[in-house]
Amino acid sequence: MTKLEKSAEQWREQLTPEQYRVTREKGTEPPFSGDYNVTEAHGIYHCVCCNAPLFENEHKFNAGCGWPSFDRPFSQNRIEEHTDTSHGMHRTEVVCAKCDAHLGHVFPDGPADTTGLRYCINSVAIEFHPGE
Repeated sequence: MTKLEKSAEQWREQLTPEQYRVTREKGTEPPFSGDYNVTEAHGIYHCVCCNAPLFENEHKFNAGCGWPSFDRPFSQNRIEEHTDTSHGMHRTEVVCAKCDAHLGHVFPDGPADTTGLRYCINSVAIEFHPGE
């Protein structure tokens, strides 16, 4: 996949301050503050930075953690995973494969009857496209 590259100034023009902080500076939104914490509609969640499809709503579940949680990405080539040792923790960061936007983290405590994974994603990093 060809990487989409923009300057910090270009990202700041496109994104809200909170979207920029989370996606470009690896921030985290407060739990239970996001627009997509609970929804039953069918559709696909896209990257707020580059519009790449990232997660399907049918693979979303209520993990009770305060962020949208999915048991798998739309396609494994849509995301990249990196080791994250910030804040004195050892986690796996999830970024958009097309534009390197920080999306959240993946944990091995998801539904055992599916993948066993929990992609814990910041809602400001994704945009829901209903009906896709």
